[in-house]
Amino acid sequence: MTDIDLAAIAAERARLQGEYITPARPATTARGIHHTALVSSDVERTIRFYQGVLGFPLTEIVENRDYKGSSHFFFDVGNGNLLAFFDFPGLDIGPYAEVLGGLHHIAISVTRQQWEYLRGRLDAAGIPYQEESGSSLYLRDPDGARLGLLADPLGEMYGAKIL
Repeated sequence: MTDIDLAAIAAERARLQGEYITPARPATTARGIHHTALVSSDVERTIRFYQGVLGFPLTEIVENRDYKGSSHFFFDVGNGNLLAFFDFPGLDIGPYAEVLGGLHHIAISVTRQQWEYLRGRLDAAGIPYQEESGSSLYLRDPDGARLGLLADPLGEMYGAKIL
């Protein structure tokens, strides 16, 4: 790992915050994220994990219009948001890799009661996770994508308003 100047990084972060986060923030031009799409190596295994373990109902499964034989399928993650997947049979896609411009993690808000319930489900299923700050569970899905289950309300993170 390259040596980094933490003071310079903090100063740059403060400069960006001062310049771009303003009290007169304009309204967004977006309505929300329609869906976030990931790649699945095994459709049924993905369904068993997201619906069976995490409790996110499968809402639709259709053929991918861009690649014949590929499935495009969707899970309800609440508040009108969808988590989607593609499989690409025959393309021999390699394992998950965290790369520049790629996925770091998907943070999904759940109630404190559901957070406790899901932690128990992960334990029962033998799925490893890392607990942080008493309100975040970080884990990997069957293909290695990183997920965060947060007991924080939407628009908040660790007690601070971010929206």
